[in-house]
Formats: sequence, C-alpha cells, structure tokens
Amino acid sequence: MSSGHCMTGKKIILGVTGGIAAYKAVEVASRLRKAGAEVHVIMTRAAQEFVTELTFREITGNPVNTGMWGKVAHWNVEHIALAQMADLVLVAPATANLIAKLSIGMADDMLTTTILATRAPVFLAPAMNSNMFSNPVTQKNLETLRAQGMEIIPPASGHLACGVDGVGRLPEPVDIVARVEEYFCQGQSLKGRKILVTAGGTIAPIDPVRFIGNRSSGKMGYAVAEEAARRGAEVVLVLGVSALPDLGNARTIRVETTEEMRQAVLQEFSDSDAVIKAAAVADYRVKQVAGQKIKKSDDDWSIDLVRNPDILYELGQKKEHQVLVGFAAETQNLMEYAKKKLAKKNLDFIVANDVTMPGAGFQGETNIARLVFRDGRAEEHPMMKKSELACVILDHLEGIFRERCARVE
Repeated sequence: MSSGHCMTGKKIILGVTGGIAAYKAVEVASRLRKAGAEVHVIMTRAAQEFVTELTFREITGNPVNTGMWGKVAHWNVEHIALAQMADLVLVAPATANLIAKLSIGMADDMLTTTILATRAPVFLAPAMNSNMFSNPVTQKNLETLRAQGMEIIPPASGHLACGVDGVGRLPEPVDIVARVEEYFCQGQSLKGRKILVTAGGTIAPIDPVRFIGNRSSGKMGYAVAEEAARRGAEVVLVLGVSALPDLGNARTIRVETTEEMRQAVLQEFSDSDAVIKAAAVADYRVKQVAGQKIKKSDDDWSIDLVRNPDILYELGQKKEHQVLVGFAAETQNLMEYAKKKLAKKNLDFIVANDVTMPGAGFQGETNIARLVFRDGRAEEHPMMKKSELACVILDHLEGIFRERCARVE
C-alpha cells in the first residue's frame, strides 16, 4: 500500500461507539491524520464512558461532536454539515446496538443521524462479544447494511475483553486504516479516463400514452457508472427509462428512445476511452406512431414494427482506441449467443447472463454473470451484488488499459 498520499485532504468522519475497543479508535484517528486526512470525530454518549472527548480533539485538531444539542462547530445544522462534507464515514468500533439502529434507519443521536444523511461511503468495523456477533439478528442486520452498500470490515479473532476467545475483536488500527487507504487509492485508478456507460431500457412509443418497453431497471449499468466514478474516471451515464436518480459524480444524459440513446452515445464516443453498453435497448420501433391516443375498439389490433439501428454494432465498426464492452441478457443458449455477439459487434469482452435464473434477472440487486473475452477465455461468476460485479467488470477494463500501455512502452 502507498504511503498515504491517496488520503491527503480527504474529510473522514470517524464514529466511535461504546465498546471496550473504543480505545483503539484513538490510534485509528492518529493514523488517519498522519496519512493526511482531515478527521472529524463523532462520539456516542456510551463512547464517552471509555475515551475522553479531549483525547480525540488533541489528536485530530478538530472539535469533537458528542451530541445533537451542543454548541455548533461548523454550520447551523451540524449533522447535515458533517454529512455533506464527508468523503467517507468510518465507524470503529461499531457495536451491535449501532448496527441494529442503522439497519432500521433509526436516527436518535448525532452519529446515526449523520450516517442517515450522508451520501458518502460508510465503513463499519464491528467489535463485540463473539456470541453477539454470531447471533442471527446481528448477522441479518449486517446483511441488510451490506445490501444498502455499506462496507463491513470483518472483525478479527482472538481473546476478547469478556474473557473468551472468538470472532469479534476490532481489527488492528493499521489494518482499518489500510482498508480506508485502499478505497481512496483505488479511486485514482481510472483518473484521466473517460468512460461512457449506458443503462436502463429504451422504449418504442405507440401513441402519446402507450409504448413498448422492457423490464430493465438500469441498476447494473448504474452500478458500473458509479464504480467508475469512484475510481476517478470522467463518467458519462446515458440513462434510459429508469426510476434511478441522476448520478451525482457523473454527467447523466436521460433518453427514452433507442434513437435518442444512439445520438447521445455517438456525441460522446470519439473522446471516450471505453464504452460499457449495459442498456437494454429496444430492437424495434413502431413504424407509424399515432399523434393521438388510439381508442379501444372491438377489433383486434396489430402494430407494424421496424428495426432500430444497432448502436453496439455501429460502435464496433467505428471504434479506434476505445475499449468496447457489451452485455448479453439471454433466456437460452447463453454462451452461443454471447460469443456470436462478441464477434459480430467487435467487442473486447461481453458480460452474459441468463435472466431466467433466480438472482440474475432484471430489477433485482444481484446478478450471475459469465464474462467472455476476445481470446476465447470465459469466467463464470456466482451470484453477487451488482455493485460487486461492477468491480469485476472494471478490474478487467483496467487490465486491458494496462496491457495496451505495456505494448506501447
């Protein structure tokens, strides 16, 4: 790991809760500060029974937040100020009580309120009695928080303060800080790259009321765009019909039809370093769109459809330096269709999934994928969160970038 330059100037909220491991949070704060981070500590009332506010104030050089009703150190609404300023929130130690409160969205003190209000990544380092940690309720709460995108730093095994040996020790401060540093260093791995991502479905209007569409939620492409932005890339997200919000650290272009998506993609393509085409594009459009709502009658109704342009094929013919990644959502003959699409559309690799498999379809939070490459290699990945699959995809993208740089050198 690097010497800490990745954390220089980063604003980190360090939450300290009431466990015996709170004393280790002092070293965590010290190491974060030495790595160049600006550290703001929030202590729960119970944490103050173990470590003093003065200790953290002296180590961080910043006021320590201990309650909702004390003197304001920054702006008028303190928890919102802290939530907005944070580049990352780290809770070490995170007690079973705090984990339970976060899992149900409770906001009854400064720390839980700040976490609920922030859009920064949240890292939790659980520390507790081993029976408490292994209790199904605690494990379910942790799984809930993982599903919400929080990072859980696994506790260590060893002798606990309660006198038993088991899982539940707070990891050593050096390991906690190394994990945070890894996060920020990884955030530089795509710096200087422009990544164009498409997500969501496109529609084919029938009349001003009706349209033909598909079940895509946009979550997979959105996760890829989010991860690429976290790694420092300039991200352009071309988002089809989706309930997802604009991506805060990227430029979001909203479209509805396939032609609108095509125009947006071609506009951004020439100076992009990579295109990740995760959108579920409508392959056909209505030949004649009605200007007014078509009224229901007793007769059967037929609609003439015509082919839409194949955006991915067009990009494959135009590409020069760009890395081109496609998706294949199939219901049968997965590998056969994926390999054909890879070759026909001149892709660098393709992400294929069988949408009939539980955990791999549209709308959900997980996916099951096979990655197929130009050289014939294939990787099978078990069910994982879409955010995790996004990391796999971008790791391979970075590998292609590195190979190309090596060939040039």
